[in-house]
Amino acid sequence: MRRPSKSHPASPLNTPTPRVLILPGWQNSGAAHWQSRWQQDHGYERVQQHDWQRPLRGDWCARLEEVLLQDQRPAVLVAHSLGCLLVAAWAAHSRHTSRVRGALLVAPGDAERVDLRPVLASWAPIERQRLPFASLLVGSGNDPYCSRERAAGLAQDWGSQWLNLGDCGHINADSGLGAWPQGHNLLLNLMKDDPPW
Repeated sequence: MRRPSKSHPASPLNTPTPRVLILPGWQNSGAAHWQSRWQQDHGYERVQQHDWQRPLRGDWCARLEEVLLQDQRPAVLVAHSLGCLLVAAWAAHSRHTSRVRGALLVAPGDAERVDLRPVLASWAPIERQRLPFASLLVGSGNDPYCSRERAAGLAQDWGSQWLNLGDCGHINADSGLGAWPQGHNLLLNLMKDDPPW
């Protein structure tokens, strides 16, 4: 993994333990998905969208903003697929990005691909502004919804640490990861004041 400059500000001492918000992608994450397993095993909170089948970028951003403002504690975002694009879109326009300590971004979907545009029309172009908090983007060498090169490019644009997990498909339930303990360790490292990358 490359080691980016640690340009994100250090967290103040004695800050409250952050809440972990699960951000699924299009059509939500099923019971066997590692996001659902983490929610069940660790008590993390899923951001429930009003319409999982017809994901509108403005509606999803408004919902994330609403959930973040319901609690004064800092948050760490755990996003999969379209959830990664949600983090980028929300961060580009919100005045409350200081509430987020960091984001784990896994297998972003490429909404600019011709075959995905009809169902994800409101998500193109993808927001590419640098994220104002620490982030790690985990991609796959054979993701059917986003090439490794595109995922690495998004990581660079967003200022995210990049990790290629190998050939793991869309890093979802079909990838055979179970509860994906390796990913949870990445999240725990991200939640530290000074992540080790």
